[in-house]
This record gives sequence, structure tokens and C-alpha cells, in this order.
Amino acid sequence: MRILQQRCLINKSRSTSKYTHHNGGFSLLELVVVVLIVAILAAIVSPGWLAFVNRQRVNKANDAVLGALQDAQKQAKKIKRIYSVSFAVDNGVPKVSIYPNPDITNPPPPLTSPLWKTLGEDMRFQQGQVLIYSNLTAYNPSQTTNENANKKAANTVNYTTALSTTAISTITFDYMGVLAPKADKTDADTILKVAVAAPKVGSTTTAASELKRCVFIETLIGGMRIGKNETECNQ
Repeated sequence: MRILQQRCLINKSRSTSKYTHHNGGFSLLELVVVVLIVAILAAIVSPGWLAFVNRQRVNKANDAVLGALQDAQKQAKKIKRIYSVSFAVDNGVPKVSIYPNPDITNPPPPLTSPLWKTLGEDMRFQQGQVLIYSNLTAYNPSQTTNENANKKAANTVNYTTALSTTAISTITFDYMGVLAPKADKTDADTILKVAVAAPKVGSTTTAASELKRCVFIETLIGGMRIGKNETECNQ
């Protein structure tokens, strides 16, 4: 009986020893396999994740453009005053300014003014993540008056050159919330467009990637709608 007990204890000890040895850690081969699997998954997921993040940024930026335009229009109707909204890109970061404008020929406020805010402040866009474009003749700060307000340059948006500190686009609504007359006093008879896009990867310019969104401001009544790609934005 005593011999049988001793044999049982020996067998149990051997079994425990094998179990402990087997679960003592990963072998080098197992670690290599795990690292390879993680690397493969990262290579597959990374481009898709980056595309998702860029799409979210552009969508949010376009929503912010639409919101700024609607806010300016709403303020114009509420206060019964001319309101303007200006867009620019300062040091690679999109900016917006909404302000009362007693005369359409007035220039937008200087970029040092607190009236300028980062577009979509809650998104905290970093330098070069989102760019803004338009089909308006850009405001030139060297001019004494904003003669290009509400003046369309072309039907299509120029996606090779983004707005900047020296290329500011301004859209103005009159006291009824419709597009104010152009500086030459003629009716605003053309569709205005403000577009946003992710920058083209590897480009040293401000050219846009394929990911684009835009807001149309319709003639006279000031109605607005969204375009979801370059084809729609250049209709």
C-alpha cells in the first residue's frame, strides 16, 4: 500500500512538472509567428483606417462650412443687417470669420482679429489635414475694398490652389438672407461654391486628393446644398 502511494506521488509530480514546463512561456517560433500576424494585420488595416479618418475630417469640415454659411444667413435675417462669412487657410489650418458687414465693398477683418476662428473648432484640425477651395475670385488684401465679394471666377472649383492668407473668399448675405448684390451692384446671379478636401498625398502644393466635399450657395434666394464628390461639386 505504501509503495502504491509513493508511485502515485511520483506520477503526479512528473505530470505537474510537464504541465509547468509546457506552460512556462512562448517559444521563439511562436513569438515570430505572432509578430508576423500583427504586422500583416497592421498592413491591411492601416490604409483603411487612414481613409476612414480622412473621410471623417472632410465630412466634418464640410459640415462646418455649411454651418458657418447658415449662421451668417440666419444672423442677417434676424438682425436685418448685411452679414459676410469669409474663408481662408492660415498656416495650413482652415479659418472662418462671420461678421456684420455694412458695405459689401468692405474687406474682411485681418487674420489677427478675434473674429477669425478655426473651422470646426471641436475637430481641432492640424496643419495640412484639410484644405478649402472655392470658385470665387479670391479677395486680395492689397486692394482697398473687397471688390470681389460674391464674384464668381468660374463654374468649376480650382482644386490645385487652396485658399490662403492672401487668397480669402467672402460670401455676403443681405438683410433678407439672400445673396447680396455684387460689388458692381448687379444681382448675384451665379452659384457660389466652397469646397473642402484632404490634401493630395506626397504633393508639395495645395492640390486636393480625390476626397472632396462642397457646399453650393444658390443664386438670389441663398438656398444651400451639398456636393459629395468632384463631379457633383463641378456641376
